[in-house]
Amino acid sequence: MAISDATIQEIKNRIDIIDVIGDFVSLKKVGTNYRALSPFTNEKTPSFYVSPSKEIFKCFSSGKGGDAISFIMEVEGISYIEALKYLAQKYGIEVQEEEMTDEQIEAQNERDSLFIVLGFAGKFFQDQLFENSEGKSIGLSYFKERGFNEAIIKKFELGYALDEWDGLLKAAKAKGHTEEMLLKAGLILKNEKNRVYDRFRARVVFPIHNVSGKTIAFGARTLRTDKKEPKYINSPETEVYHKSNVLYGIHQAKQAIRNEDMCYLVEGYTDVISLHLAGVENVVASSGTSLTKEQIQLISRYTKNITVLYDGDSAGIKASFRGINMILEHDLDVHAVVFPEGEDPDSFSKTMSSEAFKTYLKEQAQDFITFKTNILTDGGRDKDPSNKVKVIREVIESIALIPDGIKRSVYIKTCAGLLDIQEQVLITELNKLLIQQQRKDRDSTRHEEQQVEPLPPVEQETRSDVKLTSFFVERECLRMLINYGNEAFDDEVSISEFIFEEIESIPFDDEVIDRTLSKAAELVAAGKKIEPDQFIGPTDPSMSQLVIDLLEMKYFVSEGWQARHRIMTMHESEDLPDAAYKIVLRLKKKKLEILINENDDALKKTQDVEEQIELLKVHKHLKALLIEVDTELGIVIPR
Repeated sequence: MAISDATIQEIKNRIDIIDVIGDFVSLKKVGTNYRALSPFTNEKTPSFYVSPSKEIFKCFSSGKGGDAISFIMEVEGISYIEALKYLAQKYGIEVQEEEMTDEQIEAQNERDSLFIVLGFAGKFFQDQLFENSEGKSIGLSYFKERGFNEAIIKKFELGYALDEWDGLLKAAKAKGHTEEMLLKAGLILKNEKNRVYDRFRARVVFPIHNVSGKTIAFGARTLRTDKKEPKYINSPETEVYHKSNVLYGIHQAKQAIRNEDMCYLVEGYTDVISLHLAGVENVVASSGTSLTKEQIQLISRYTKNITVLYDGDSAGIKASFRGINMILEHDLDVHAVVFPEGEDPDSFSKTMSSEAFKTYLKEQAQDFITFKTNILTDGGRDKDPSNKVKVIREVIESIALIPDGIKRSVYIKTCAGLLDIQEQVLITELNKLLIQQQRKDRDSTRHEEQQVEPLPPVEQETRSDVKLTSFFVERECLRMLINYGNEAFDDEVSISEFIFEEIESIPFDDEVIDRTLSKAAELVAAGKKIEPDQFIGPTDPSMSQLVIDLLEMKYFVSEGWQARHRIMTMHESEDLPDAAYKIVLRLKKKKLEILINENDDALKKTQDVEEQIELLKVHKHLKALLIEVDTELGIVIPR
């Protein structure tokens, strides 16, 4: 089935791009636009802009841009259809579907099919937990013993896999799902005899969701004690599930993380769920994997503050320093809480009230220097001078990873006080590390450059302006059309009508620009307005990207500039007819220069006298036209 055109149009009509993107990043109004740190890259200076009037976004650090639908596709890594369904659900729009053609069915995205079959499996496991006698007596009993109530079980969509070889397989095939797709989703396995069977059997099931709430994988815990088998097994990586990019509980936690401006990071599924029961919802888990840069970037969409929660008897705290270093490297602030010996977030949260637990987390949070120093010095009990030197070096290595110079200075001062050492000594050591890193980066860059084959030499053009080709003036012409085409040129025609009349016989060399101009011309000929969303969509990504790049968003005069500083400025929009006229003249100038250059080349190559005379006439005519254009532009060049 495909989403009907009427539903797609209703979704587009209801979309508020600020509302949609605001679910993922913290937007700040700047003039008529909104700005934020990019959700796609790790940056310190905001380069992500949203224009509510044009209903598009542009990320200048990654180059990505588009409308609200494109944003959801990018940030969630989902298809166009899935993005539409996400927005339909957000705005309470009933999705009307139409029968798909054979071609559409054949071209149906594999990702969509995976989401469908994974969603079916999630619902199947939930049904077994609440409706099957085995699921209720074993799975549901286990969750209730852990203190999980029905509301929290449903919130996290917990389930149960029956003690059967092919319970899910049979149910899925009965609903029309194929073995091929079940294998690709990691839900079934095939042995050497080509027998297929369920991956998850006799286990409680924890669905793993992406940010928008789609089921993308499963973790499953065995409840058997009589068999030697892994305590947990997880889905394999698939087209929609890459464990290094995923955080368990992010869908349920994202709003709380944004509201609290803090993310708690724990190890396992039950830790996340137990903290929710304790009233702490801004919590996620790395799900048994070492923390990755992709997971850190995911958290940084919602907050720049992370507090890592550690088991009291965890032997891997020192090993976790790598994760802390990665967080620092991404310019996030990191703290740590260590629970009493023998306790973990799950068990300790049950020993006190919700308010007392929240207070404990806040009061026990240590900055990373205090935390690391306490761990490495055994709480200050290790007085060995040689060990102290090692501790200092390790802490300085962490500080050196912080991109922000002011933060580094603050942490150096803290470190000097904690370890009773002169601040200048630490600064000297820090500078050594920074210099070493700079040299390493330079050497790495030099090595990469050496791997690149040199470009073949090119002939030097006689005129540098011709060498640039007409791409930039063609682009400028399209920019004027996209941004101001609907405005009036005079009392009779619009900017777009004027431009199309002037460029009617001018060929455009760039294919994408030419294609975009043709579409704009069709709209104008049909009496329609030129709107950005008519060029942006999944059907022509090159056109979408070009139009987004041409929309004016980032650079504008501050509304307070004139009032505060009394500086008068002039923007092309204040005299659009003049701006449009000059852009057309520049286009003509460039095309004439190219024609003159081509004509001169032909004149140099020919030995035919009559052809030389004709080419000289052409040269004279083109030069005369060029002088006219230069005069109009106010350019005086001796010829």
